[in-house]
Amino acid sequence: MHYVIMGCGRVGAILARSLEHRGHSVAAIDLSADAFRRLGPDFKGRTVAGVGFDRDVLIRAGVERADGLAAVADGDNTNILTARIAREQYHVPTVVARIYDPRRAEVYERLGIPTVATVRWTADQVLRRLIPVGGESLWRDPSGGVRLLELSYHPAWIGCSLAELERRLPAKFPALGRFGQGVVSRPEMVLQDGDIVYAMVAADQASEIEEALSLPPAPRT
Repeated sequence: MHYVIMGCGRVGAILARSLEHRGHSVAAIDLSADAFRRLGPDFKGRTVAGVGFDRDVLIRAGVERADGLAAVADGDNTNILTARIAREQYHVPTVVARIYDPRRAEVYERLGIPTVATVRWTADQVLRRLIPVGGESLWRDPSGGVRLLELSYHPAWIGCSLAELERRLPAKFPALGRFGQGVVSRPEMVLQDGDIVYAMVAADQASEIEEALSLPPAPRT
């Protein structure tokens, strides 16, 4: 898979190296060619010097075949403009934008662009949205027997009701993240594109549930 990282500061460099270490092809964009030194001598991906929202720059970075793009430069306007161009003009399936002003984040979430505000930002959070595989444990009970997970899912689950999820999987789904807000779930709610799924599971079944959601749902019999 091919990923474009716009902004090669400390975090952009971490993302680019992490993706390459996972076996993906990567292109890094930055206005300053000196920034690419952060990638280290072993980086084998493409580096493109230029403005991140310049279409020629994006094309040289391979945006037309990109599976994901992360806009993590220093400015909100640059990040969101790059993200919107990637999403709306080049139809990149997964786009994430780093936003410094948390008040803007909700607005952009409603445009269908996942954002990560710097107050809670880490490279791992961007990676989880850029490569949605598995889940993150948010809480466990003192005995370790029950966990609350933030789960990623295969796109084929979109349109499935939460009641159907609970019939198919040994878990409860108490809440969703939707448009940047937490929503207490109801059985009739239907999973929408961009939703974040929260599941309460037995610790020994967590891997089973993560694997099941990472694959398309099995045909009904």
